Amino acid sequence: MIFFVIDGDAVLRQLLYDPKNPLLFNNGFFVYFLFLFFTFYYLFRERYTARTVILSIFSLYFFYKASGSFVLLVILSAILDYFLSNLICRQKKLFAKRALLVLSIITNLGLLFYFKYTNFFIEICNDSLSAGIHPLNILLPVGISFYTFENLSYTIDVYHEKIKPEKKFLNYLLFLSFFPKLVMGPIVRASDFIPQLKKPYVVTERNFADGFYLILTGLFKKVVISDYITQNFVNYIFDGPSLHTGIECLLAVYGYAIVIYCDFSGYSDVAIGIAKWLGITIPANFNSPYKSCSISDFWRRWHISLSSWLRDYLYKPLGGNRCGTFRTYINLFITMLLGGLWHGASWTFIAWGGLHGGALVVHKVLSSIYKKKSGNKFGLLSFLSAIITFHFVCLGWIFFKAYSLELAFQMIEQILFDFSFDSIIPLVENYRPVMIMIGLGFVLHFLPDSLVGYVKKRLGKMPVIVNVFVLLVFVAVYAYFKSSEPIMPIYLQF
Repeated sequence: MIFFVIDGDAVLRQLLYDPKNPLLFNNGFFVYFLFLFFTFYYLFRERYTARTVILSIFSLYFFYKASGSFVLLVILSAILDYFLSNLICRQKKLFAKRALLVLSIITNLGLLFYFKYTNFFIEICNDSLSAGIHPLNILLPVGISFYTFENLSYTIDVYHEKIKPEKKFLNYLLFLSFFPKLVMGPIVRASDFIPQLKKPYVVTERNFADGFYLILTGLFKKVVISDYITQNFVNYIFDGPSLHTGIECLLAVYGYAIVIYCDFSGYSDVAIGIAKWLGITIPANFNSPYKSCSISDFWRRWHISLSSWLRDYLYKPLGGNRCGTFRTYINLFITMLLGGLWHGASWTFIAWGGLHGGALVVHKVLSSIYKKKSGNKFGLLSFLSAIITFHFVCLGWIFFKAYSLELAFQMIEQILFDFSFDSIIPLVENYRPVMIMIGLGFVLHFLPDSLVGYVKKRLGKMPVIVNVFVLLVFVAVYAYFKSSEPIMPIYLQF
């Protein structure tokens, strides 16, 4: 006879939050989590209330496994903005509505400021005023920047009467805590998300095929391409750029360009793919950003949910382009500067935001002078524009990745003043697998949409056994490339 002995303590440890091994899409435990979730969700798919309760419970548990007790912060935020939004809707006097909106904004931004920026401003005070204030021991809650922006967009839309406040608290809690997008986005609008919860559960053949493609390719981009390049090349160079030649530093910058794309777009694709299997549509967050022919075009393709949020809830309230040309440029620059600060409490992120803000202003100035808009027609000029735009974006990635301005400038200095092709052959030979991964990442990025659509269509028509085989092949590839220690997603820190 064969007896199976279950270690209760080991099972309990697996179910509880582990700060060293948070639950993310690239975590082994996530497979069991997803299987159990879909089992319950499918059993109760025809019962709207039960379906919502199951999705909410699993979403909150996912966040608990990803961030521990900070799950209470999400619940508290949901309670606060649920009640404030309903109060805003019931007010007849404009002053009362504005006061409640200001309370929502101050509370949400206050929490974000405390957790994310307190120590940064203490550092500024110490450096500029010699204040001698000791930094506080503050842990950054996972995903706080994303669900804070979702809360703000909701109450602002209610205030402007663009949407009616949700009457069922559970629906609003689920909007905020929906596990596929909670940790790293995309940033979703309540007006797009909540109505879908109330529709019958329908997953078409196309939904399944699209979801399957997005989940597999998203995980491949993140855990195979991005993690491998990060661990075996990019981190090594960025940790000490002055120790490496200019060509090594430049290739590391190119490597990081594909790392951050594969990391973030891969995670977003998995979130969108899982949502498709739940009958919920989340808008795409990336659209081949390195194909951009201008910096404005780049921001229409990169982190689309953030750029559209900044446009609607920051740029336009500042005045947008309605207050004259000079004011438009100022508003644009401030928006990108604050967008950089949103990413992190560091001078490097402020520099990154300032670079992009300045570039957007320059592009607007040049566009107004030549009165030409970049089109989709491919030609020599558009090709050169794409090359220039890509390299400017790469310049920005140096500041985005570097741990300090000093390291960022060291990287730039090495590229400019210690550049030689003499070491290119031994470099490629020593890092051949890394260079192949970088090349593969760019190939995936530049795949034509028609080919992607064809692959999705074929997946939808293939027998189940073929899909299972594709999945097993992916698992084998993942197991081969998986690092001994999980590499945290880049946007997890935001």
